[in-house]
Amino acid sequence: MTSPVTDSTQEFLKEYPEKELQPRTYHPVPRKKRFTDRKEGRRLRTINAMNKFMPFIMPMRCDAQNTFAETLDVTRADAFIKDMIAAGYENFSFLHIMLAAYVRTVSQKPGINRFVSGQRIYARNNIEVVMTIKKEMTMESPDTCIKVFFEPDDTIEEIYDKFNAVVAKEKENAELGSDFDKTANTLAGLPRPLLRGVVRFLNWLDYHGWLPKFLTGVSPFHGSMIITSMGSLGIKPIYHHIYNFGNLPIFVAYGIKRTVKEPQTDGSFKPRRLIDLKVVTDERICDGFYFASAFKLMRRYAENPSLLQTRPEEVFEDIE
Repeated sequence: MTSPVTDSTQEFLKEYPEKELQPRTYHPVPRKKRFTDRKEGRRLRTINAMNKFMPFIMPMRCDAQNTFAETLDVTRADAFIKDMIAAGYENFSFLHIMLAAYVRTVSQKPGINRFVSGQRIYARNNIEVVMTIKKEMTMESPDTCIKVFFEPDDTIEEIYDKFNAVVAKEKENAELGSDFDKTANTLAGLPRPLLRGVVRFLNWLDYHGWLPKFLTGVSPFHGSMIITSMGSLGIKPIYHHIYNFGNLPIFVAYGIKRTVKEPQTDGSFKPRRLIDLKVVTDERICDGFYFASAFKLMRRYAENPSLLQTRPEEVFEDIE
């Protein structure tokens, strides 16, 4: 049985046939779909009793939201960005570093790529990141949601190429019109009573794992993580809620870069570049210790992005 994770590399090679990839360290474990597994994930059967119980105590994601703030030292990241642009990676930015840091963290701490649906906890089959983009940074330019698929052993260069390929494809259109936009426009045209009924029906289908694959594939409410750059708007990050509809367990927002002067022992001051990060998580997918260890690892990768230029030595699978 082929894992859907490999789809992202196949699409990548179509876009960039000239690329020579490093040897893969990730080889998906062949798995047969079992009873109560879903299209987008496998049910975790060995998870402890407390975790199994939590979706019944907190049935909605808004019940289970935890907020977390972090400040990243991006002094090395800024130098890395300049080197990447000089090497020909146009428009390389801190966003690419954040995406790569998250993907690499999933490769080592796969528990943050779980989700809750139908009051059960699942390990997601792939890594899919959601983001809202604009064709142009103007008030009139429409928003659209994109979804990019990654593999856990992707390098930062591959993540740059995969992400930019999806963005470029959306921006090629005269007007932004992703599959999500087309679906949303169709539903939004329904009369209000009918639309309410359709949304309730979709929620019911999703609860039981019967939502059609083409809908979960375009839905911005189904995925591993959603990320937004408030820095591109020139403001500090916000705590953005996660949605009850769908199964997105993590929302990451980061803000503008700022400089602080750190006093040294000789009385001088050393400038440091910082970025503030706000994260909202679904606490039901794993415990606080696991989340903390994952975020510490993610911070290490974001602050030292050169670590992301080679594949991880090992990719870890989630529990059964």
